[in-house]
Amino acid sequence: MASVLGMLEEQETAARVRVEGLREEVARLAEVLEAAEIELDRRVIAREELVEALAASAAETTAGTEAEEKAVLSLAPVPG
Repeated sequence: MASVLGMLEEQETAARVRVEGLREEVARLAEVLEAAEIELDRRVIAREELVEALAASAAETTAGTEAEEKAVLSLAPVPG
């Protein structure tokens, strides 16, 4: 019986070592995941800010073009 008990203890020790190794790997992967999520958030924010800046620039360009067209029309000679 001692040999069966010894085998079970060895298997238990091996299982404990494996569990500890997996816990360490999970902790490492959690850190990697957190860093990746931070990078993703930064990239989403950068894209959103770029879209807002491009929209504002387009609105300014459109407003400027419309103002120039009105100025040109107001300076045109009126027949009569």
